[in-house]
Amino acid sequence: MAEQGSVRISPDLSDQPPLAPETCGFCHPSQYTDWMESRHARAMGPGAIGQFFSMSEEESRACLNCHAPLHEQFDALTRYLDDLQWVESADLSATTHARKSLHERGVICATCHIRAGRWHGPPRRRDPLSSETMEAFPHRGWVSSHAFQDSRFCAACHQFSSDGSRLNGKLLENTYEEWRASPQARQGISCQTCHMPDRRHLFRGIHDPETVRGGVDVGSKSFSFSNGEVSVLVFLTNTGVGHRLPTYVTPEIRLGARQLDKNGVPIPGTEQIEWVARKVSLDLATEYFDTRLSPGQTATLAYKRPLSAHAESLVTRVYVEPDALYTRIYEALLDEEPDGQDSLLIRKALEESQASGFTLYEKHYPIGKAVKNSDTR
Repeated sequence: MAEQGSVRISPDLSDQPPLAPETCGFCHPSQYTDWMESRHARAMGPGAIGQFFSMSEEESRACLNCHAPLHEQFDALTRYLDDLQWVESADLSATTHARKSLHERGVICATCHIRAGRWHGPPRRRDPLSSETMEAFPHRGWVSSHAFQDSRFCAACHQFSSDGSRLNGKLLENTYEEWRASPQARQGISCQTCHMPDRRHLFRGIHDPETVRGGVDVGSKSFSFSNGEVSVLVFLTNTGVGHRLPTYVTPEIRLGARQLDKNGVPIPGTEQIEWVARKVSLDLATEYFDTRLSPGQTATLAYKRPLSAHAESLVTRVYVEPDALYTRIYEALLDEEPDGQDSLLIRKALEESQASGFTLYEKHYPIGKAVKNSDTR
């Protein structure tokens, strides 16, 4: 489909129907409820808004192309930043979604469903309606398009162009091309199949534990003792994610193992970690490593450490940090300007990014006294 651009149907509609998502919710309550819980609805959270204070207009527009694409949203953001009084009470968690200005609502219904003043949507799953019936619908029905079932629809925001930013010859955002090269693409499994099952507007991905578990095989095995050392193998296989795991430079996944004492406290010097991530510098100029998993690939941690005399158990864990890069960015911003006009928003964003992590897998292996007596002599 064509790019969004302005959807204005009559003057001064920036916070009025048909753009306000809650207006759509009157007739589409299930879609609206799902969207409210989605990352799309939070695409313009405190972390994004807090950084606009130090951006040029060109930089702001580049971010808004995906985070809040409507021209009306850019206009709303400009008015918002011109009035700095809001910073004194910048508790966005206390603002109901219906009261938020248009730019704060992120990727809204109109972003995907309005082109040139007409509503568009996927084909009906039942018999198509006659043109006469369509005309009787609110907003005169919609234009049916198979584009809503095509992965190319998502590429506008989830794929950099060929001349986009690169590191080590690789685009910083390459999700659509990763999918095109995947077995899922050859099998006809689209982005929407996994991220919008049954057409639900949840858009779940790396932030959702069950979505991640549904695309991987994760576990640990081969726990053993030998010559005073304890060993175990931790593994993570991309079995069902139709692009690299994780895609982007933002998330990080850690495979780890360490020994615990009788109180469950980690014993210093016993931890071992392997990373599954594309880790880059904050200025996006240096790539430290790229260990992400293409479909079918496996990452392993072959843990082997001397058995501590204080060890009562060994714990293996796979931990996901969906917003790892954002956390590093927010920490750096607060170090530079702890009392800047954007600091309240950045602090809130930091809290949210730190809270986004979750344990994907964990298993405890007890260490018996007989083993300790024989292996720690």
